[in-house]
Amino acid sequence: MKYRITHTTLYHYSQSVGLCQNEARLQPRNFWQQQCHHSHFNIHPTPTDFSEWLDFFGNHVTYFAIQRPHTQLTVTAISEVTLFPRQNNLDLANRMPWEQARSLLQETPMQGHSQSQYGQGQNQSQSQSQQQNQDQSVEILDARQYLLDSPMVTVTAELADYAQRSFLPNRPLVDVVHDLMQRIYKDFTYDPSFTTIATPLSDVLKFRRGVCQDFAHLAIGCLRAYNIAARYISGYVETLPEVGQQRLVGADASHAWFSVYIPNTGWLDFDPTNNTVPLDQHITLAWGRDYADVTPLKGIAFGGGQHTLSVSVDVLRLE
Repeated sequence: MKYRITHTTLYHYSQSVGLCQNEARLQPRNFWQQQCHHSHFNIHPTPTDFSEWLDFFGNHVTYFAIQRPHTQLTVTAISEVTLFPRQNNLDLANRMPWEQARSLLQETPMQGHSQSQYGQGQNQSQSQSQQQNQDQSVEILDARQYLLDSPMVTVTAELADYAQRSFLPNRPLVDVVHDLMQRIYKDFTYDPSFTTIATPLSDVLKFRRGVCQDFAHLAIGCLRAYNIAARYISGYVETLPEVGQQRLVGADASHAWFSVYIPNTGWLDFDPTNNTVPLDQHITLAWGRDYADVTPLKGIAFGGGQHTLSVSVDVLRLE
C-alpha cells in the first residue's frame, strides 16, 4: 500500500519574530515494514540554515533556522511511503510467557565469540546458530533501554496496579499486551480538551481521559512496571470517510501508539486509541522512549509575542 502524506504546521505571531531555530522529525522511517521513497520540506520564510541527520534512535531529524523578521511560519513536509503487506502480528507472535520474556530482558548476557570458534572444525550450521544467538543478544541489549523511566513516563505503583489484571501468571506476553490494549480502549475516554503535552500521566490514570499520546504513555508505563520493554511510536493513521461521503483533505491527524519487544519475535505494535493491531494503515514517523524523543516539530523563537498554531495532515492512499 502506497501513501502520500502532507503535514502542514502554521504559526501566526502577534509580533515579529527576529530569529527562530527548529527541529523536525517529520520524515518517515525506513525499516522492514515500510519504505519512504522520498520526502521534502517547503518552509516559508526560506531558512538560512538547513541540515539533516539521524538521531540516537535512527529517526530522521531536520534542523532549520530563520534569521529574518517574520510574523508567520509555515512548515510543510511531503512524503511518499509504501507499507509492505503484513499479516496479523498476533498470529505470528510466539507464545512466550511474560515471565520468561522479563527474565530474558533482565538476565541475557552479551554472547561474544573468539575467532577460534569459527575454525576449520566448526560446521556452517553451528556458525549460523552462534551468529543468531549473538544477534539476539544485541537485540535484547538494545531493548533494555526501553525498560527504564523516561522524561514523560515514570513507573508508579498506580500504573502497576492498573496493569496487574492483564499480567496473569504464565500468560503469553502477546496476550498480556493485547488485553492491556483492550482495557485502555474500554476504560478511557478520548477527550482532546482534557490533556496537554504537560499533563502528568497520573491525571490521565485518575480521570480516565486523554488522547492517543496519553494512551500510548499509559500502556508503556504499565508494561515497564513489570520490566517489559515498550517504546513510543509517532506517525499517522489513514482515516476513511463514511460510506457515501467524500474524503476530507487535511482531516487526518498525527497519531501515536506503542510497541512491545517480544524476545525471538521482535517489536510488535499496538494502537490502544483504536483498539487495533496496526497492519496497513499506520505510517511510522519515529520511535523513542516517549513523546519527548520524537516530537514532530519543536523549536525556539525570539520575539513573536502571542502565537496561534494550526496543524493539517493529509494521508492520501495512492492506488
